Amino acid sequence: MNLRNQVIWITGASSGIGEALAYALAKEGARLILSARNREALERVKEACLPVQAVVLPLDLADAASMSAKVEEAVAAFGRVDVMVHNGGISQRGYLANTSLAVDRQLMEVNFFGTVALTKSLLPHFIKQRSGYFVVVTSLVGKFGTPMRSTYAASKHALHGFFESLRAEHYADGIKVSLVCPGFIKTQVSVNALTESGAKQNTMDQAQANGMLPEVFARHMVRAMEKQKEEVYIGGLREVAGVYLKRWWPSLFSRVLRKAKVT
Repeated sequence: MNLRNQVIWITGASSGIGEALAYALAKEGARLILSARNREALERVKEACLPVQAVVLPLDLADAASMSAKVEEAVAAFGRVDVMVHNGGISQRGYLANTSLAVDRQLMEVNFFGTVALTKSLLPHFIKQRSGYFVVVTSLVGKFGTPMRSTYAASKHALHGFFESLRAEHYADGIKVSLVCPGFIKTQVSVNALTESGAKQNTMDQAQANGMLPEVFARHMVRAMEKQKEEVYIGGLREVAGVYLKRWWPSLFSRVLRKAKVT
């Protein structure tokens, strides 16, 4: 897939993976729609993407009722949307026994239902133009759960199930899906993660601080998008190995996971 002149809509574009991806796609000559809650941060990213055409479209994934109007704005910006990169979301740091159901619901509302609402609002546009590409940034914990990530992992597992079904149902409509699973990437995701009380953690995990740089991740992700890979794992060797260890030796994986440092 040649990304030049493709209209690519990115959620969570104001920082971290989304910001790095915007810069990487700008280098490829894509036209960008940048979404997140923070307009000021999005304007900064837009300026850094020049001279590539980019539009700022603030969006809150927790506001599912707004998605139809947001899709209308996005389509109006360039006359079409070719690629939807679902990257927005929030992480978790807390043991499930101590985490309130309200926090569980907040995580699912943002990570799963917000993404689903935006997808369902955009899907008719993709069907009408007989082409479209959903790129969904999930996580390696979308393949296996770890301590202190129970509902975060559940939300990412749910995205895999939803978009695998979408891929099968809409293959004949020319719609493609890529599931991109990051490991530890050096972003503010652990700082902004919800704790057991629902407050932000406000500290950087050591594992996150030692993770892959977001600009390196973005380069790998762009290559995966060009190849339209159905599923790709991007992270450290030991993190990615967990996917295969669980697949072939689940009992051994469980023993390793119990001792793993996850913060």
